[in-house]
Amino acid sequence: MLILLPPSEGKADTGTGRPLDLAKLSLPELNAAREEVLAALVALCAGPDEATARAALGLSEGQHHELRRNARLPRVAAVPAARIYTGVLYEALDLPSLPPEATRAARRSVLISSGLWGAVRLTDRIPPYRCPVGAKLPGPGALGAYWRRVLGPVLTAAAGNRPVLDLRSGAYAAMWAPRGEVAERTVTVRVLHEREVDGVPVRSVVSHFNKATKGRLVRDLLLAGARPRTADDLIGALRDLKHTVLEQPAAAGRPRQVDLVVTQL
Repeated sequence: MLILLPPSEGKADTGTGRPLDLAKLSLPELNAAREEVLAALVALCAGPDEATARAALGLSEGQHHELRRNARLPRVAAVPAARIYTGVLYEALDLPSLPPEATRAARRSVLISSGLWGAVRLTDRIPPYRCPVGAKLPGPGALGAYWRRVLGPVLTAAAGNRPVLDLRSGAYAAMWAPRGEVAERTVTVRVLHEREVDGVPVRSVVSHFNKATKGRLVRDLLLAGARPRTADDLIGALRDLKHTVLEQPAAAGRPRQVDLVVTQL
């Protein structure tokens, strides 16, 4: 199984080891693109026009320290991606507390989308950074469109003939849309919170809760040692874990779509 996760805005403040070595990242086919985006980001953040750099990255005036760190990224201490991302999803996933077998499964299965790196595995050593996929950089341009031109063959090969659990959020999901047979093996998940209003069940998306639930979902699958071979197996594994799963109609050649219905915030 391949598990696709979004990154998080929350990241570790500092690395703890040697600086970034692009040649040692997984998915080396992406390295030329990574180098181009990294160089553009560093040049933008090291330049004299701080206001333009902040606007490109969606930063406030109080976040100028993010620009200073971005300007030094090739020299900043790196740390495994498993320790970089600290947002709600990753808090719920709680990678450090997984037992050894589940940790090994996570390292094999999980890919994290990134506006800067394209995609990384949990073991890839990267520095803390700020570069959302919605950014537009001099040279590469809009990062979502840039990565769409690059990621297709690389992630298709990474998926192989395994089922894919796609938990990416909108802009990151747009970086790569599975096609053909890979799409038919892909399951996307929407988390819906169900509550009763005037005696009628009402379902809605709650962003913070959506992220936490997806983190717990991945943790449950890893702890259970789930090894689905097909999309049907993957949906069955979710149900075996006592999740309320409602499958939505999907056209041929498109990912399978399921709603995960929860009642507790």
